[in-house]
Amino acid sequence: MKTIQTDRLTRTFDKGKVTALQEVSFAVEKGEIFGLIGPDGAGKTTLIRILASLILPDSGSASLAGFDPVRDYARVRQIIGYMPGRFSLYQDLSVQENLRFFATVFKADLETNYPLIKDLYDQLAPFKNRRAGQLSGGMKQKLALCCALVHEPEILLLDEPTTGVDPVSRREFWDMLIRLKARGITILVSTPYMDEATLCDRIALIQKGTILETGTPAEIPRRLSRPVYAASAGDMYLLLRAVRDYPETHSCYTFGESHHVQLKSGSPQDLLDFLGGRIPGPVALDQIEPGIEDVFMDKMTSRT
Repeated sequence: MKTIQTDRLTRTFDKGKVTALQEVSFAVEKGEIFGLIGPDGAGKTTLIRILASLILPDSGSASLAGFDPVRDYARVRQIIGYMPGRFSLYQDLSVQENLRFFATVFKADLETNYPLIKDLYDQLAPFKNRRAGQLSGGMKQKLALCCALVHEPEILLLDEPTTGVDPVSRREFWDMLIRLKARGITILVSTPYMDEATLCDRIALIQKGTILETGTPAEIPRRLSRPVYAASAGDMYLLLRAVRDYPETHSCYTFGESHHVQLKSGSPQDLLDFLGGRIPGPVALDQIEPGIEDVFMDKMTSRT
């Protein structure tokens, strides 16, 4: 049995005018870090809130460790640790007071479960008497994770836990998730950051409430049917416009210092010949190994 499973989950808002989720199905194995990867508005928060038994789906079903979040919501809330996207702890309480409050709510013993949060708490200890609202962004997220772990949950549901956090704190946060995975905790984490996808065991690409692709970070890019080329020139903006004007261009988007290009047909040389009279100076066009971003943009282009 899968630890987390969804079957055709659908959820709309505004009396059915806005579709947040459309028949979303996926499964998460026990002890796995599973990433929901997508931009703002993709449906990640709605999906996690359904799994956390905070809102109801219009149709479809889900299970967490065999429990239905609609029918067995009380049991589900006992076995999950939930971190919403916004910092939701009590800002006027200190670090220590927040931890003891959430331990009391879950009828957990803070000292008994201390080994689970020790690595995080050691970083928070110098600020244990500081109000939560006065912590830095990274420390707030570490405190929120501590409170989500204080009752030793089987499953962690994390909604964009590293958004707005500095790069060092992001790295430390993910190091902690990997250690929690080693303890057998199943983790579902959403993020808009494509680089974090590679830290997951498996991922689902989601956009406009629909799952575009599911698999490991290594296998998903290999499913692309078209090669990806990196294009660069002295005038990158002019190059972008010219490549998009080429009739056989499937997609062209800026990635870092180059434009990633996929062609419908024809050869790279055909594209270079087309660009020859339009771009001053040399144009570089090299085939590269595709990444998860390339898959996402390919799926988006194919759906338009």
